[in-house]
Amino acid sequence: MITIDNTLGCFVELWLLLERTRRLHLLQRKRFCIRNILKTWLDHRAKDDFIFEVCLRAETVGWNELPPPQLEPRPHRELLRALTSVTLDIGMRKVDLHALDRAYSIAFPDSMPINVRKRRREIKN
Repeated sequence: MITIDNTLGCFVELWLLLERTRRLHLLQRKRFCIRNILKTWLDHRAKDDFIFEVCLRAETVGWNELPPPQLEPRPHRELLRALTSVTLDIGMRKVDLHALDRAYSIAFPDSMPINVRKRRREIKN
């Protein structure tokens, strides 16, 4: 069972869990989509209403195949953001995007950071 917080440590765990889930679904020949991810993670707690709310906030369809997180992190970032928002019953703007993006860089150190523009501004200043 996973616990979801609006913290850097939790987001790192979620990014790593997302990659492990992708590999698991690949072995099981299951579609790597929001619906199956939530069913795998939350089991009986992932009711249709909960999945619908996460998909609505992530602005995607639950059955759409997701690319690997290391190649295209943005859809996964929105998934984790929406999941945190729905689970903690907070608005999407209350989710700590800085921590979420930093967690991605920690979980996948060899990948390009999600917000390259922010990084460049930090370097220039």
